[in-house]
Amino acid sequence: MSRRLRTPLVPLWSLVFVVLAGMSLPADAAGQKQPMEHDVYERWDTIGGETLSRDGRWVLYNRLRYDRDDALVVRSTMNDVTHVFQRGGAARFDDGSRYVVFTLRPAQDSVTAARRARRPASQMPRDTLAILDLSTGQVTRLEGARGPRLPDGNGGWLAYQLERPGSGPAGGQGAQGQSAQAGGQGAQQSRRKEPGAPLVIRNLASGEERRIDDVAMYTFSSDGQRLAYAVSTADGAGDGVFIQSVAGGATTTAMTGEGEYRRLTFDEAGQQLAFLSNTATWSQETPTWAVYHYGPRVSPARSVASEGTAGIPSGWQVSDNGNISFSRNGQRIFFGTAPRPLDEIEDDRLPEERVRVEVWHWDEPQIPTVQNRRLAQERRRTYDAVVHLNNNNRVVQLGDEAVPSVNVGSRGDADIAIGTDGNPYAVESGWDTPNWSDHYLVDVRTGERSLLRERVQGGTQLSPGARFAVWYDIPTQAWHAMDVRTRNVVNMTESIPHPIHNEEHDSPSPASALGSPGWLANDGAMLVYDRFDIWAVDPTGRQAPRNITQGQGRAQNIRFRIVRLDREDDYLSTSSPAFLSAFNAQTKQDGFYRVSLNGGTPQQLVMMDYRFSTPRKAQDADVLMFTRQSFTEFPDIWVSGPDVRDMRKLTAENAELQAQYLWGTAELVDWVSLDGIELQGIVYKPENFDPTQKYPMITYFYERMSDTYHLHYPPVPHRSRISPTFYTSRGYIVFVPDIVYRIGYPGESAMNSIMPGVTRLLERPYVDRENLAMQGHSWGGYQIAFMVTRTNMFKAAAPGAPVANMVSAYSGIRLESGVHRQFQYERTQSRLGGNLWEMPIRYLENSPVFWLDKVETPLLIMHNDLDGAVPFQQGLELFLGLRRLGKPAWLINYVGEPHWPTTVANKRDWNIRMQQFFDFYLAGAPAPLWLREGVPALVRDRTLGYETEVVSENGGRE
Repeated sequence: MSRRLRTPLVPLWSLVFVVLAGMSLPADAAGQKQPMEHDVYERWDTIGGETLSRDGRWVLYNRLRYDRDDALVVRSTMNDVTHVFQRGGAARFDDGSRYVVFTLRPAQDSVTAARRARRPASQMPRDTLAILDLSTGQVTRLEGARGPRLPDGNGGWLAYQLERPGSGPAGGQGAQGQSAQAGGQGAQQSRRKEPGAPLVIRNLASGEERRIDDVAMYTFSSDGQRLAYAVSTADGAGDGVFIQSVAGGATTTAMTGEGEYRRLTFDEAGQQLAFLSNTATWSQETPTWAVYHYGPRVSPARSVASEGTAGIPSGWQVSDNGNISFSRNGQRIFFGTAPRPLDEIEDDRLPEERVRVEVWHWDEPQIPTVQNRRLAQERRRTYDAVVHLNNNNRVVQLGDEAVPSVNVGSRGDADIAIGTDGNPYAVESGWDTPNWSDHYLVDVRTGERSLLRERVQGGTQLSPGARFAVWYDIPTQAWHAMDVRTRNVVNMTESIPHPIHNEEHDSPSPASALGSPGWLANDGAMLVYDRFDIWAVDPTGRQAPRNITQGQGRAQNIRFRIVRLDREDDYLSTSSPAFLSAFNAQTKQDGFYRVSLNGGTPQQLVMMDYRFSTPRKAQDADVLMFTRQSFTEFPDIWVSGPDVRDMRKLTAENAELQAQYLWGTAELVDWVSLDGIELQGIVYKPENFDPTQKYPMITYFYERMSDTYHLHYPPVPHRSRISPTFYTSRGYIVFVPDIVYRIGYPGESAMNSIMPGVTRLLERPYVDRENLAMQGHSWGGYQIAFMVTRTNMFKAAAPGAPVANMVSAYSGIRLESGVHRQFQYERTQSRLGGNLWEMPIRYLENSPVFWLDKVETPLLIMHNDLDGAVPFQQGLELFLGLRRLGKPAWLINYVGEPHWPTTVANKRDWNIRMQQFFDFYLAGAPAPLWLREGVPALVRDRTLGYETEVVSENGGRE
């Protein structure tokens, strides 16, 4: 059934006239809707960065544009007042909800022109800081301002820095890197530091400003009342840390002395400050860092931890790569330590005199490619330590190489922590997942450890009050809790009559838990999910599990999940009803319910044939913000009160533009797979659908996708998949089927799921059985490559980044991470269920490359040479195998790109080529030049090969 291309009648050099495919059609004189062309990308907007002001009276969002300057929109939720700023972005409301601080970026054209002119960084167009007064609409622009920051409390203030002469833009946290400018007379290279830049504190209401020179970094207290900043001067004379009242300007000196100061951190109350400094060792050739503490009874700041301090291991030191934080009660300071780094080796040998070699050892924890990818991370690795301020500043080392990860409970207040060590199982993590690890209880007061769980998969966490350690136990598929005082362990969920793990899991790895939304007060109960309902379980085991939603989810096929509108509280409140998201797994309706966590029947608020985003609540008002979308409705911003029924639409992006184009409709379809499993899929039809006509159909797939039924697809060029919107606009039907898998037979499972769905649709007279195609990327690309070796039903197919040979791919390297791919074939997506030597026949049977002689479907393969997920070699094996067998195939390689095209130009190009490919095979359109004869290297810089008509030198049209 394949449509082969003949050798072109006209050689490429004779091309003198072209008609380009993909050019926009002229507007219809009668104003009728038009099919989409690729120029639609430049006209469409999308929405991002939605933010609700604390008082709920304003919303801001970014109007994102394809290959054009974006815009910032600030809109009232109370009336129609709207402010639009072309090229605006990085916007934030002040804490008082009166001002918006944002950045005005230079025009894209001016940046492009500067880049083409090879202008240096110091001469490139710069951003402008802007302030919008919401009460008046007045806009203030601040040239040269960089790195603006607004305090989380104490609204009406702004801090920003000015660019230091002769340097690049200053960051909001100040410069942290090294500089070529010396920090003092005769300073060594290792002691060079970067002078700070001017810091400006501005009163947003009055416009009055205070300036502080030479600021290297700064931070606000959580209430916004105080500002801590570090000063770095060229000669070192003014170096130090200072604290200033934001409102009054009164300044207190926390510490002075030549050196560097980093990681300024307030405690939660804003009364204490911790930071790192190397001032005590600044005169040494290689200064070392110390942790300093400043507070009401500690002034000036004093060192509480440094190399040699009791509690820090011998040969270790405080690391400036580690974070600084206070416990919630302010009685502890957590910081990072690390072994003293290796001395740098001076090597004056010529490159050809050096040996560059990797030794791959079979029993190393990580293979060299992983080591190389993680080298910078490993050099910056730190291990947690703590200063007990209420115990004579005692330092306790919590983590080390044996237990590298430590998490302290109760936001740092608890006396216990969970330590995790995966090192003993690092080798097998290359093929087994989830990774194995040992878990410990760590005494935060002493650093002592006791083994809690050995060789387990999954994690262990502490309850908010740190009374219990809890985990999902994979062997029993249940949640377990251990009382950390008595060490008594209970199975909290064994009497729940339904699975609390993913029932739809269909890979050889263990099924994961469906999760927990949180705890009730005082660690009294943990909430867990089954597929549909919410349960409260007792960590002591005394009370039976309680179904909070009373089984209504399972009875109605509705998946209930708690939406945490207030995330500041450690516990879920029982004093007011919980807000629930609700999704009907059969009809795909979406909406919201309310239920008392003390028990009661869920109360429906809204259920609609739309898809809702997770609502966000205004911090100081009962206002919710969310988006609502369907295949035909753009995900505009809506606001409502707490019961959602009064939802109001705030935006209408693309409404007029969408009305100019043919769109389409979406419907659900059901069928039964060849394995006897009930499945669903989505059928997208053209807007002007006529059931008496026949339409070509493209089937797109990945895994399960029917839950995306109400997803809106704006006409923008996707990096890897077809746009249903674009193709329905042009008269295609698009089918998106669900796929379920049988372990060991992924290719056959795809056939068994997809083909009955396609056959079901072929019963409908409007589907043109002579013009069927497939498209998919990555895992979808593999399934296409397999299916075309088993069926000739499809006239064309476009697999992206496909695996062609599971034998050769099994021990390939994922370039993006450096890890090898064995885990994927044994335990995750490829689903073979064992290694190559246990079941070689499965690897062969599921590898399309061994069956390419059966292929009769022309393939348009996209695979890029720097693909970090699926080795480029896989696409080559598929293409070169088909080429050797004389079967029509094309390989599109976006040189230097990863798993998919990332640039605007390349994404557009891929969408054009797919459209031309499908139009040729399914719609009788003329073949473009690249499809007829390729694009030889000699003319690659002259044409992309989109041309569909040529005129020879003698004037004949061909």
